[in-house]
Amino acid sequence: MNGRIGWTDLFWSASGRLARTPFLIACAMLIAVAALYEAWVGATLHWLTGWLAYPALLYCGACVLSKRLHDRGRSGWWAALVLFALVAVWPTPHGFGAFVFTLILGWAAIELGVMQGEDGANRFGPSPLALAV
Repeated sequence: MNGRIGWTDLFWSASGRLARTPFLIACAMLIAVAALYEAWVGATLHWLTGWLAYPALLYCGACVLSKRLHDRGRSGWWAALVLFALVAVWPTPHGFGAFVFTLILGWAAIELGVMQGEDGANRFGPSPLALAV
């Protein structure tokens, strides 16, 4: 995106770190692809192609989330909780469980979209902001 990480590595590799701005752009792109897929595919095609489209979107989302979690100093396995919560409330949340999952998504939005990554290198690699300088 900015010379440090390629599109393939951004969406198909879970290693490394990712700064806030590329993370938010990648999330917006994944949400846009999911929305376009939902709008374009009819009900009949949805059952046939959804078995390929949704796992690919979830995998790409897991990779992007893992990189951002790494930048915050957390294990990438937390991405599983975030994606599980997203799937549980998509497209419309119902019941108390959905309330809990919505709280998890709120935590993820603040933790990953608002808070700054760790300064300097951590166990997941060098700071993506240090590479830009």
